[in-house]
Amino acid sequence: MDVQLYVYDLSKGLARMYSASLTGTQIDAIYHTAIVIDGKEFYYGQGIQVAAPGTTHHGQPMETVHMGTTELPMDVIQEYVESLAEIYTPESYDMFLHNCNNFTQDFAMFLVGKSIPENIRNLPRTFLNTPFGQMMKPQIEAALKGVTQGTQVSPFAGPSAASAARPTPAHVAPSPLGKVRIVSNLSQLESELSAASNSCAVIFFTSSTCPPCKVVYPTYDELAAEAGDKARLIKVDIGSAYDVSMKYGVRATPTFMTFLKGQKLDEWAGANPAQLQGNVRMLFQMAHPSHPHRELRLPSLQRSITNFVMYQKAPPIEKLVQKLPAEFRDAPTVAPIIDFIKIRHPADGMSPAALTRVPDLHTFATTLQSIYPTLPSDCHFAVVDLVRLLFLDPRVSGYFAEEKQHATLLTLLSPLSQDDISSCPYNLRIVALQLACNLFSTPLYPDQLSLPSSLLREVCVRLATNSLLDSHSNLRVVAASFAYNLAAINHNARFEGNQDCLPEEDQVELLASLLEATSREEQSIEALHGLLFALGLFVYEAPLDGALIDLCRAMGASETIAAKSQIAALQKEPLLKEVGSELFGKGV
Repeated sequence: MDVQLYVYDLSKGLARMYSASLTGTQIDAIYHTAIVIDGKEFYYGQGIQVAAPGTTHHGQPMETVHMGTTELPMDVIQEYVESLAEIYTPESYDMFLHNCNNFTQDFAMFLVGKSIPENIRNLPRTFLNTPFGQMMKPQIEAALKGVTQGTQVSPFAGPSAASAARPTPAHVAPSPLGKVRIVSNLSQLESELSAASNSCAVIFFTSSTCPPCKVVYPTYDELAAEAGDKARLIKVDIGSAYDVSMKYGVRATPTFMTFLKGQKLDEWAGANPAQLQGNVRMLFQMAHPSHPHRELRLPSLQRSITNFVMYQKAPPIEKLVQKLPAEFRDAPTVAPIIDFIKIRHPADGMSPAALTRVPDLHTFATTLQSIYPTLPSDCHFAVVDLVRLLFLDPRVSGYFAEEKQHATLLTLLSPLSQDDISSCPYNLRIVALQLACNLFSTPLYPDQLSLPSSLLREVCVRLATNSLLDSHSNLRVVAASFAYNLAAINHNARFEGNQDCLPEEDQVELLASLLEATSREEQSIEALHGLLFALGLFVYEAPLDGALIDLCRAMGASETIAAKSQIAALQKEPLLKEVGSELFGKGV
C-alpha cells in the first residue's frame, strides 16, 4: 500500500510573507502533517484521529509527499495505532513539543522506516530559537489550539464518522460478535448447515407477510450476536424460497428448527421470545458444554489477563552508558538513542516532562547488528540493558515487532542460543529475559510470538526454561515472569473461546519446566508466585484428555504444589490455595 504524507500550512501563507521581518528567519509555513494510507487520513490533535483524505478541518493539503510503500496488513497497522493512543492523548498535545508532526514521524518510521522531511521536524526548534518565537509562544499556542486539534474522532471509524466529527473515544470499535445469515434458496441453506456440522445451527422460517415473525426478530438478532462464531443462526423467507419450504415441509410461520452436530434436534412454531431464548441457549450449551474448570473458584484465572509483567526500573543512565564499549557508545547513530533514553528516564526519577520524538531506529538497528557480534562478551549485557529500556516505549517495540525476521533481537540473543545457556554470564541472561518481558509493551509482539513457527519464541522459551532451574532466585523470578506473559496470551485466546495460540509442544516444554522449578523452589515466594500463576494459566480450561493435563498427572503436580504449603518461607503465598488446592486438586 502507498503511504503519503499530507502537508498543510496552518498560517495559510502568512508565515512565508512575514516570518523574515518578524523573526529574522525565513519560515515557509507552519506545518501540520497527516499520514494517508488505505484511503484514510491519520492525524493527531484530540487524540489520534481519522478522516477521509482531504476532508479534515484543515482543508486541502499544500503538498503531498510520497513516503513509500508498506507491506504491513491493516490489522497490524490498526494494532500499532492503538498502541500509540496511550502516548498521543488529547491531554499530552503540545503545539511545539508533542504535536501532529511527532505523530506522523513515528507512524512513518513504523510503516516505511523513513523520516518525514527534516524542515518539518525541525520547525518548532527553528521558531523557538528566535527571540520573537520565545515571546510569542504562549499566544500562538492559545490562538492555534482549536485549529491544530479539531474535534476528536475515533480511528478506523470511516469517512462518515470523520465528517460528522462526533466526540468518541480514540479506539477501534469492535466488530459484531455474530449476525443472522439470510439465505434465499435450498443450496445456500445446505451450505450453511454443512458449515455448522461440528457445532449447531438454528433455522428461522419466516415470510414477509407474517406480522408475528417481526415480534421475535430482535430476539433472534440478539441470540446471533451472543453466539458469535459458535453457531449459525439462519433466516429464510419461505414465501420466495419454495425449494426450502418443500424440503422441510414448513406450513406456518414463524417455525424454528435446531440442528446439533449435523443432526436435527428440535422443531417448534410460534412467536414466543422466551421460548426461543430458552431453546436456543440450551442448544448452545449442548454444542459447547462449559469446561468444568469454570465451576471452580478461580478468580485469578476466570478473566482475561490485561497486565503483563515488564521491567521498567532504570539504572543510573550515565553509569550504564559508561559500561558500553566505546566503539558502540561513540557511534553517531547510538548517541540519539542514549539521549532519548535519558529523557524517558530522568536521573531525578521524575516522570518525563514531555515525550520526545523517536530517533531513527532503522540506522540504530543497522549499527547494532553490525557492531554487537564484534563486542567483548562482558559488554553484551550493557547493550542489551540499553535496548531493554528502549523497548519500554511502545512506538519502539512496535517498530521492531515488524522488523523482517526479527534480525536485531535475534542478534542480541544469539549468545544465548548456544547449547549450554548456563555458561553465559548471569547479568546477560537476566537482562535478556527482562528484554523479552518488555516485548509485551506493544500488542504486536504477542502476535509475533504466537506464530506457528517463530524463531524468536523458540530462543526466548529456551532461555526461560533453562533459567527457571537456575540457582539465582532473581533469574528464576524473571524467567517465571516471561513464562507468565506467554501463558497469559495463550490463556486469553482460550478464555475467549478461540484456539490456543501457542503450539502444544511449547506449552508442554514450558509446563514441564514450571513444574520442575516449582518442585525445587524453597526460598523465593516471589518466584513461587510467578510459577504458580503461569502454571494456572496454562492449565485452566486445557482439554481434560490432552497432553497438558496428562503431563500434570504424570509429574504429580497436585502433590508438588501441596508440598509447598509445608515450607515456612512459602506457605503465605495465596495462589497455593487457589491454583494448588482448587485447580490442581479438583480440576486435574
